Amino acid sequence: MTNISRRRFLSQTTLAGAGLLFASDLFAVPAKITGVEVGAITYSFRSMPGSIDDIIKYCKACGITAIELMGDPAEAWCGSPAGLPEPMNPFPPGQRPQFTPEMRAQFEERNKKAKAWRETAPIEKFAALQKHLAASGISIYAYKPDALRETSSDAEIDYAMNAAKALGAKSVTVEIPGKPEQSKRLGDFAAKHKVYVGYHAHTQATDTAWDVALAQSPYNSMNLDCGHYIAAGGANTSANLLALIEAKHDRITSMHLKDRKTKDNGAANMEWGKGDTPIKDILQLLKKKKYAIPVSVELEYDVPEGSDAVKEVTKCVAYAKAALE
Repeated sequence: MTNISRRRFLSQTTLAGAGLLFASDLFAVPAKITGVEVGAITYSFRSMPGSIDDIIKYCKACGITAIELMGDPAEAWCGSPAGLPEPMNPFPPGQRPQFTPEMRAQFEERNKKAKAWRETAPIEKFAALQKHLAASGISIYAYKPDALRETSSDAEIDYAMNAAKALGAKSVTVEIPGKPEQSKRLGDFAAKHKVYVGYHAHTQATDTAWDVALAQSPYNSMNLDCGHYIAAGGANTSANLLALIEAKHDRITSMHLKDRKTKDNGAANMEWGKGDTPIKDILQLLKKKKYAIPVSVELEYDVPEGSDAVKEVTKCVAYAKAALE
């Protein structure tokens, strides 16, 4: 990790923060499986080339027709001078690379270019992108640009909301802020634009982790990661996760599905069906209750030798299909 390349550094720090037919061809599965929308966050394909047209090919191969779109490919397609980062793999659990001052300076320069572009971004380009994706049968339910931080300008936040609307997304997604002032700030912008902010939690998730943000604005919502919730351990049991979904279903705008072990079992990301996340029970609950919550396959386990992200996401989609049918 200490020998990480400069370009790999740029891709990892940008994305950490995150097939092959066209519309006339048949998809492997419909957009909804017995009423449940099963999509993917495009972060799942981070180990492969990441242009919009690449993503279209991957979605076609996986049978996915709805996505949570990461900001980098969308912004690159729409003309950001920051361009696309290189493919990457996630950091090993508990590890982070050692960055040289030169690498940090390059990262800051890329961020500076992206920030300046976002503040005057041509929103009509995002409307064109929505049409481009729709022509291939792909819709966007959530958008995740790197423009919703505490350090983001008001112009960047306006951009994020306007771009999401142009893309047809119901929500933008972002990690849950450490300071309530930031979730209040984002909630106010969300109410102005009528776009939801879905807050994502990692292993800091508890049943009350979102309560402050949800109380601040009706446009603050949850982007519930079921795998991270289970990996946190303690009171975060399968039964409590299902109860949380039932209790908060009207405030959950999207979910991430991954299979993780509990904290006591090591908290590792696993191939679906080998961890402790109650994926089948979650999907069956959405089906039974008719909750209109899109679920995103998020590939975070290590891709086996001889496979790739497209093949593994396809396996996850097939697992969800079997669980629902």
